[in-house]
This record gives sequence, structure tokens and C-alpha cells, in this order.
Amino acid sequence: MWDLTEAYGADARPERLNLVLGVYRDQTGGTPVMAAVREAEIRLAERSASKEYRGLSGNTAFNRAMLSMVLGSGGAAERAVAVQTVAGSGALRLLADLICRTRPGTTVWISDPAYVNHRPILEAAGLTVRTYGWLDAEGRFDTEGMLRDLGRARRDDVVLLQGCCHNPTGVDPTAQAWEAVAELASEHGWVPFVDLAYHGLGDGLEADLAATRLFAERVPEMLVAVSCSKNFGLYSDRTGCAVVLGASRQSLRHVETALQNAARTLYSMPPEHGAAVVTAILEDDGLRDLWRAELDGMRARIEDNRRGLTAELTALGRGEQADVLARQKGMFSMLPLTPRQMLRLRSRFAIYGTTAGRINIAGIPAHRIPCLAQGVAAVLGEGTG
Repeated sequence: MWDLTEAYGADARPERLNLVLGVYRDQTGGTPVMAAVREAEIRLAERSASKEYRGLSGNTAFNRAMLSMVLGSGGAAERAVAVQTVAGSGALRLLADLICRTRPGTTVWISDPAYVNHRPILEAAGLTVRTYGWLDAEGRFDTEGMLRDLGRARRDDVVLLQGCCHNPTGVDPTAQAWEAVAELASEHGWVPFVDLAYHGLGDGLEADLAATRLFAERVPEMLVAVSCSKNFGLYSDRTGCAVVLGASRQSLRHVETALQNAARTLYSMPPEHGAAVVTAILEDDGLRDLWRAELDGMRARIEDNRRGLTAELTALGRGEQADVLARQKGMFSMLPLTPRQMLRLRSRFAIYGTTAGRINIAGIPAHRIPCLAQGVAAVLGEGTG
């Protein structure tokens, strides 16, 4: 991914289009600071709080706010512990280390395809990785295939699930499919490990958190890695949270200490600024409402981009491929192109996506959508050779 970004930077063509990195961009191609974030930062600066160390768990008010946002008003938050992490990737690694330290030899299942960093993070922590199916031949979510594969997961295995807006495919399970997966977890005794990185950018914040809350209701143990990079726009502030749910608060009496010990060896303690910003937003009614409105606006722009691209492809005689894209949601879409076709899209049209076909649908200026559609249609017309 980063090598493609470097290649894009070296490309002198003025029409080049970078759809590789997973960042939200506005109509000008910039990544704006959200108004709620800016106002929270002003208030924090005026307060001039000390920058002394927070401790290995990070900002405890932020951790409470994350538990409330992710798990809702039910009883699940009462049997959970949370520690602040270095963004969502840090949460993934911290929880992977916890698994390895407490249950050596554990197998973790990930989707195929998966977020590009899932396997490296898990294997770097010393875990065994297996895969379960995600898409059928028509690019739809493969409920039967996923349930068949996870039917082979053993008790105490861990299954890594993306809670919404699946990266890289943009394809999510239906509510009924999530119910079936939760029932399977409850029956077989494997542990869900939910990666939440895009909540609020798919069907809305509450809808995007529904699957995570469903698992919290159905299973005694669960892990959740939460990122604030996308939905708060805090990419470089590296703000996230690792959550562990147990059967009871008593069952978790040693978990926070274990997470702190793991954090100590990885990065000692997380950065404060982003966590303070998120806490200020979530604890203030006005800032929270402003943030939710901005988040809804971002989601609407992403949906408009996807509709625009599918409409352009349909007009170019590529209705079948457009229908596949129309079913996707969130920041990413998988173009129906082979690696060779993605290379041609880059070389001929200066359009940069990953070799696997993933593009950041949130990174397209609206006026460039026709150019993208024309490039995709052109390489499709050349065949797969």
C-alpha cells in the first residue's frame, strides 16, 4: 500500500488519482479536520492541562466513553474492561498479545479476503491464522460458506470479525446472517474478536454497532479493537481502544493488568491528545451532536460517490459490474478487476488502487467519478489478459 502511495507521489501526470489510502477526502481532495474536533482542541488548549504521563491504560475517561459508545446502555459495559491504545492497529496487536500470553497456541480465524494488516499482526504476536470465506462467486456475502468454515472452529478458537464496512470488500452480512454467526459462536464456544474501524460510515452509527452489541449479548467472552481514525478524522493522532468482555466483572480481575503489561513492552503508554479530543466530544452534548451530524454528512458523501460511480458504469454498458458495487458500503469498494487490469488502470489512466482491486470510494472528488468509470470500463473491455 505504501509503495503505491510512493509511486503515486512520483507520478507527474496531473490527472492522477490516489484511491489507495483509507482516508476520507472532501470534494477538494483534502482530508478536513472535523469542526467538532477543532472546537474540542480549542477548548483543550484554553484549559492548558498538564502533559504528564497518564499511565499504562491511557485516558480512563476516554476508555469509559468508548465502552459506552460501543456497547450501549445495556449491561455489557458492566462486564468489560478497556485500555487506550495506539489507534486500531495497536488495539489489534495488544489483544493478539493478550491471546498469546493467556492461551498459547490459539488459532485465530480471519476472513478471506481480509484487511491487509490482520494476518501480519496476528502472526507477529505468535498466533496461528486460518481463514473463512466471505464472498460468493457473484460478489455477495457468502453466509453458507462462512458458517460452513466457522463450523470447523474449535472451542476457544478466536474469530476475527469486522463489525461493519468490511475492508477490503465493502460487503457486510445481513442482520439475519449476523444472528446466525452469533448463534454459531454461542453453540461452539469460540471467541469473537471484533475489529471496529469504520462505524458510522456504513448505515449510521447505531446500525453499524449493532453486530458488536449482538455478540456482547450472546457470548460470555469477546474482544473488540476500536479505532477513532476514520470516524473522528484523527488519523495521525493514533487514537484507539482495546476492549475485553468477560462473563462477569470478577472474571476480568487480571485482564486489565495483563493488557497493561503487554502495552508496557510494546509502546509503554498511548498518546493523550486524540483521546482527550474524543472524550471532550462525547462528554459534551453540543459537540457530540455536531460530531454525529458531520459523521452523517461524511457517510452521505460516500453513498453519493458510490451511486455516482454505479450510474456512470451502467451508462457505459457495465451494469453487471455496477450492480456488484452498488451492494457495497463504507469507505472501500472492490472493483471487479484482476491484478493485471488494476495495473493497466494505473499505467493508462493514472488511477491508483490496490492490486487486489480495492479503492477508497471516499477519496474520489465527485467531478472525477466519470473519469474513474471510463477507465474501469476501458480495462474491462480489454479483457483479463
